[in-house]
Amino acid sequence: MYNRSVKDPETLVEAIRMFSDPDVAFRFMCELRWPNGPVCPICGCDRYSFLKTRRTFKCKNNQCYKQYSVKQGTIFEDSPLGLDVWLAAIWLISNAKNGISSYEIMRDLNVTQKTAWFLLHRIRLAMKTGTFEKLGNRVESDETFIGGLSKNMHKAERAKKITGTGGVNKTCVFGMIERGGDVIAMVVPDRSRTTLQNIILGNVEKGCQLFTDALSSYAGLDHRYRHEIIDHAFEYVNGEIHTNSIENFWALFKRCVKGTYVSIMPEHLDSYLDEEVFRFNERRMNDGDRFRKVASQISGKRIQYSELIARGR
Repeated sequence: MYNRSVKDPETLVEAIRMFSDPDVAFRFMCELRWPNGPVCPICGCDRYSFLKTRRTFKCKNNQCYKQYSVKQGTIFEDSPLGLDVWLAAIWLISNAKNGISSYEIMRDLNVTQKTAWFLLHRIRLAMKTGTFEKLGNRVESDETFIGGLSKNMHKAERAKKITGTGGVNKTCVFGMIERGGDVIAMVVPDRSRTTLQNIILGNVEKGCQLFTDALSSYAGLDHRYRHEIIDHAFEYVNGEIHTNSIENFWALFKRCVKGTYVSIMPEHLDSYLDEEVFRFNERRMNDGDRFRKVASQISGKRIQYSELIARGR
């Protein structure tokens, strides 16, 4: 039915040329999703017949007999877009250091902006990676706020939106990074001691070295970690005591937000964080490997348009 010798593209130009052939795109996804041969996503049976004219499979389980495609059970499901468009979009978002907007996808791939926006959110879902492994050795943690700068707002708009100081009217995000390693970041409801310390206890190995700023929410962690504090009111670095690594991640994320996405609705902020976390954690990979990893994570992940727009209601 198909061979398993489809070469991985190494550049965007090569990817576009390869996947413009529907048969090559189909074989690539079959190989990636089912390295040992197609499996029915409905019943799990590995016996099938292949309908060549439609590029679909028919399950041979006598309790099933359903037809299925390589898109079924993935972020591609029910999408009228061809694999050539999907794979090009995956390449673009997985390798764009500062992200890529739905309007740019609209122009590049000749789709509507609504389609491009939905497509990007589904790819971000594939980029989301969960792990049970905790951060260890030397870990930095820090929180920040995402939202519009009051100095850039019209006076009337500022008076309406900014009703306090600091992070008021902004969304709080919290992150932890193992120096030289991976980052974990998420949207949090607040930066209270209970919220932040529960996240740290659940994601950082006991006994490791923990670096934070002087926020009072971090007080009381000494019993579990070698807790080092840097007070930014007086200094930003004291030997190896600093939070520069996690602040570097926040700088990258904010550059992505301000330079590319401009304005993100708070209810979708976690998806954009997942995107940036993926690119940061896979920073040592080349473009082709990052593309392949995202494309290999499409199964079992699906979100509908109605679910996305319902978040803002």
